[in-house]
Amino acid sequence: MDDDRHVASLDEVPSDGTLLFTVRDGDGLAEVILVRFDDGVSAYKNYCQHWTDVRLDKGSGALVRNDEIVCQKHAATFECDSGYCNFGPCEGSYLDTVEITVRDGEVFLTDDEYTFERLGPSGETAQSSGSRIDFTGT
Repeated sequence: MDDDRHVASLDEVPSDGTLLFTVRDGDGLAEVILVRFDDGVSAYKNYCQHWTDVRLDKGSGALVRNDEIVCQKHAATFECDSGYCNFGPCEGSYLDTVEITVRDGEVFLTDDEYTFERLGPSGETAQSSGSRIDFTGT
């Protein structure tokens, strides 16, 4: 794999949260989260399917509980391995997947629609309105 497609070491992806990184596509920058599950890791665009202006990971890791990513705005839950929403107002939808692969304990971006920019947030603040109620999930 090319070094410019390398995202992170698998060891950097927490088992109880997410790792946020930024990609570039034809429209500009986008945020992606990596999430671990029992036998792998998945990558999804960093927004809820109910309100696409709501970020799942605001920079310190999304809430992951019982192998599900929890949207803290309205408590929707998404299965870590598939991105399927099994509870909440967007039940039945899926998080948008970004293709990755793991080789020798390293995560690489393999989705040809994107180029890897950096670990961390995009720096764009257009997502995530502060006017909605947050659920802490704890």
